[in-house]
Amino acid sequence: MTSKAPLNQAFVWIWLPNETTPVVAGKLEKDGDKLFFAYGKSYLGRKNAIPIYEPELPLQSGTIAPLNGLMVPSCIRDGAPDAWGRRVIINRKMGLKGTAVDTTELDELTFLLESGSDRIGALDFQKSATEYKPRQSKNASVEELMNSAQRVEAGVPLTPELDHAIFHGSSIGGARPKALIEDDNTKYIAKFSGASDTYSVVKAEFIAMRLAQLVGLNVAPVELTKAAHKDVLLIERFDRIPANGVWHRKPVISALTMLGLDEMMARYASYEELASIIRHRFTDPKNTLRELFSRLVFNILCGNTDDHARNHAAFWDGKMLTLTPAYDICPQGRAGGETVQAMRILGENKFSQLKVCRDAAHNFLLSENEATAIFDHQIETIEQHWLEVCNDAELSEVDRKLFWKRMFLNPFAFEGLNDG
Repeated sequence: MTSKAPLNQAFVWIWLPNETTPVVAGKLEKDGDKLFFAYGKSYLGRKNAIPIYEPELPLQSGTIAPLNGLMVPSCIRDGAPDAWGRRVIINRKMGLKGTAVDTTELDELTFLLESGSDRIGALDFQKSATEYKPRQSKNASVEELMNSAQRVEAGVPLTPELDHAIFHGSSIGGARPKALIEDDNTKYIAKFSGASDTYSVVKAEFIAMRLAQLVGLNVAPVELTKAAHKDVLLIERFDRIPANGVWHRKPVISALTMLGLDEMMARYASYEELASIIRHRFTDPKNTLRELFSRLVFNILCGNTDDHARNHAAFWDGKMLTLTPAYDICPQGRAGGETVQAMRILGENKFSQLKVCRDAAHNFLLSENEATAIFDHQIETIEQHWLEVCNDAELSEVDRKLFWKRMFLNPFAFEGLNDG
């Protein structure tokens, strides 16, 4: 490998299990609209080398093409910035604002090389194969987040990422503003309220995540705070482990990657197929299937229809997958009535109804009675703790009425459940 890459290629650096510094795994090279990958000889010679993701990029010499229908290996795309990150990059590079921002203006290689280095998972992308230079390596502190308005008034600059998220979110437009926060031995993703919100989206996600924990799901811990008069949700990162002042990075693979899909094909994603993958490629498959089924049920009961395949993920140890804690459980605004989940539940059926979950229970190795017990437990827990969690969130009376029986426990979820 050469030490510097031209604009049509990038080097993939990886944090191997239990390591705190990255090594070069291989090279991405652009050919037309596609990105091809090849492992480096030095990486293939390492005793502790792991495949970036076995079904897509097995440890082998030579160039590996993306799977059928993909422009980029999906496990590489997992390390790319999300919609918000892409809009920040476009804004920075092209000076575009608001509705003028178009995430298709730049290619995938540019997004990989321009985004911050503290990305989700254990990969980073560099122009050099010999020198690792992290980008935007300094996360904002919780103190900086809390005192952001005062710091700006005093002329003290914020980290660029935090400044973008708090003060320029509406001008950049697009997905919800977010920033990376660090406090002692914990890293967080901070999500911010937006000027155009018609209800408290941040508080809705906080309430859903707290209730998910109370019903017994394995979820990322969350905290609710304020910065510059905006609600902020702090979500604890599960892909970072502190180690004497430095960090281990845990490889994370999205369900979209496990299913061999990309965003353009996401409509084909299904809980059925994901359950099949869990049975064959996951650690502790029986309990994992129950957990996934319970998450599906809770998504329906809390009104989260944004349960797409990038919002499910697993840790990858080089051989097996292990489900990550749940994240991005965010109830969606709705007027009531019929709605569907982002992923198919049973066959082509994706209606947001418990009866569909009950009919699909066998795919999760659950009986109808076990499925019904999960329904009953979650409904009872939500009803029991609703006021308590709303009080913790300081949710307004207007939003309480908007959320209850519209997002949370919407009547459509129960239609047909007792028929027959």
